[in-house]
Amino acid sequence: MSRRSSKIQAQTSRGSHPDSSLERRLIAEHWGVEGGVLCIEGCPLPDLMTQFGSPLYVYSAKTMRQQLKLLRDHIGHEFDVYFSVKANPNPAVLEVFCDEGSGLEIASAGEYIRAVRAGVSTDRILFAGPGKTDEELCYVIERGVGEIHVESFDEIARLDRISRRLKKEVAVSARVNPDISVQGGAMRMGGGATPFGFDESILDEAISQFGSARFLSLKGLHIFSGTQILKVETLLDQWNYGVSLARRLLEGGVPIETLDLGGGLGIPYFRNDQPLDLRSLASGARVLLERMREDPYLKSLKLVIEPGRFLAGPSGLFATRVTTVKASRGENFTVTDGGMHHHLAASGNLGQVIKRDYPVIVANRLNEVCDTEQKIVGPLCTPLDTYGRKTVLPSPQVGDMIAILQSGAYGLSSSPVGFLSHPMPAEVLVDGTDVRLIRPRGTFEQPISPLP
Repeated sequence: MSRRSSKIQAQTSRGSHPDSSLERRLIAEHWGVEGGVLCIEGCPLPDLMTQFGSPLYVYSAKTMRQQLKLLRDHIGHEFDVYFSVKANPNPAVLEVFCDEGSGLEIASAGEYIRAVRAGVSTDRILFAGPGKTDEELCYVIERGVGEIHVESFDEIARLDRISRRLKKEVAVSARVNPDISVQGGAMRMGGGATPFGFDESILDEAISQFGSARFLSLKGLHIFSGTQILKVETLLDQWNYGVSLARRLLEGGVPIETLDLGGGLGIPYFRNDQPLDLRSLASGARVLLERMREDPYLKSLKLVIEPGRFLAGPSGLFATRVTTVKASRGENFTVTDGGMHHHLAASGNLGQVIKRDYPVIVANRLNEVCDTEQKIVGPLCTPLDTYGRKTVLPSPQVGDMIAILQSGAYGLSSSPVGFLSHPMPAEVLVDGTDVRLIRPRGTFEQPISPLP
């Protein structure tokens, strides 16, 4: 047994809490431990917090690359991967994926600017979203974009008007709201009444309207029905349904070239969550690809997926320092300088109905026994600011470093950082021996820090 694995085992060999298996697995897969201290690509977390302050987001470029390679190795390079910018829009993070050949999927002109800043070619940008403004559409069309994914008749008409005025042909895809409901994810985005895409029942009408728009070139179909999916069967059902729908269009004479199957690949956050079974996904993907190669209508169809959480989530952690330890009516409270305004998702207030805890560790005491049940709360004046409800840890002390794992996606940019005007956390990217500040920490005078 290696020194690292023996230390991880020691953390939970006695008095461990029910969630500890998830934390142990994540540490073993994505992080390191030296002397009971969490390390990011060999860099001790306490050193980073001393240099860049607390609270702090830290990302591992190595893990980002590993996640992308893991996905490609299992589903094959026939699937063209576009990283979903909304998951983590920091240009330095986007640059890691672009350097590995990934395209970028955006949902605003602001994300377009960040994508270009990251160095992606404009023809490797997909623009989706139900509420694009004329200003945004003009901005991306003038500068170039791979495809615009259209979600309503109104948007077809506006794109037609803008492209005529600019005299620029625009490649578009039709997003479809499928008749079936894909179950098994954290959030359903299709199969019922939704603002996303054209209902499948009116898709033919939408395609007809595309045909009458002189400067719009219908290139593809986009189907995306759910997020945070951990069941392979759910993903494969979505993919197979999308391919069947594309075949119907191709057989009917609609010359689409691409099929965007969306994202939705989940990662484990909570007790009893099991990782996506990539071997089963690989098997299902092979069957799907074989079916397509044998079908004259489908053999030239290009497949696109746009994961975000799966690629970036495991690469990041949110670190915060303990400021106060107290007891109240029989319960132990650990108060930290970071809270839900820095990491809304970890507090359970970003879509959770039943609030559950992200994997939480005392990052500077990983070789100690987890034996004390704590409520871990942030500094805000609301009981909602809680991200550990019955978390068992080594008895926390003032100055300890709490780390929330699985925080590389939907973290800082998905949080109400202006609440209480605390300084925004810094963001740091570790890439081997290179440690780079990719967003500076805010100050009391200017809490919301700009990107560098």
